[in-house]
Amino acid sequence: MPITRIAIGTPGEARDTGALKAALAEFISVLIFVFAGEGSGMAFNKLTDNGSTTPAGLVAASLAHGFGLFVGVSVGANISGGHVNPAVTFGAFLGGNITLLRGIMYWIAQCLGSVAACLLLKFATGGLETSAFSVSSGVSVWNAVVFEIVMTFGLVYTVYATAVDPKKGNIGIIAPLAIGFIVGANILAGGAFDGASMNPAVSFGPAVVSWSWTNHWVYWVGPLIGAGIAALVYDNIFIGDHTHEPLSTRDF
Repeated sequence: MPITRIAIGTPGEARDTGALKAALAEFISVLIFVFAGEGSGMAFNKLTDNGSTTPAGLVAASLAHGFGLFVGVSVGANISGGHVNPAVTFGAFLGGNITLLRGIMYWIAQCLGSVAACLLLKFATGGLETSAFSVSSGVSVWNAVVFEIVMTFGLVYTVYATAVDPKKGNIGIIAPLAIGFIVGANILAGGAFDGASMNPAVSFGPAVVSWSWTNHWVYWVGPLIGAGIAALVYDNIFIGDHTHEPLSTRDF
């Protein structure tokens, strides 16, 4: 069971150069990702005079988020593992691939990176609104929670299969591409219903800058549950106790 491999870490980890560099890498990766994804939505609103979402706008959001995440994961992979998402970090923690203390550092850096991206967008666009994620009319909050659970399950399952699994072999080379693809595909599937966040940090930045918190809990609860299920399923069934890659001794 992954629970036997969960590690808390040591207080000294917060001062470890490697951990600090990894947190900074997560900050930068999330900033790049959110700036591209949120910026595409703001550009669409400007071009359509804040018109209603269209299929073309949904495709544009899917492409922008998919491309942005591909880059965000790629540039952070060799430093922090390229999580770019608190839900991915949570899934990695449950599988014993990151300590709790380092995970908290990642969460803080990821959320700050999202806020910084939204502040930069607001400044660069002359004060345009960074729209917070919201549940569409006719969709209940529990419908949205299910959407977030299923979509984030697919995302974190893909992360485990292509990046975490020690048996991944050459497929690890395309991990950033596969992760970007699944996020883009999920936006096409769920974007019209709840915005298809799959990432608490992506939801947090716009909520802070626009100070709009309606149903914000959906975008934490759903992704964390989905990530947890994916980590438990993949780690228990497909990795197992005898093929698991142990944590680096630096993490203890």
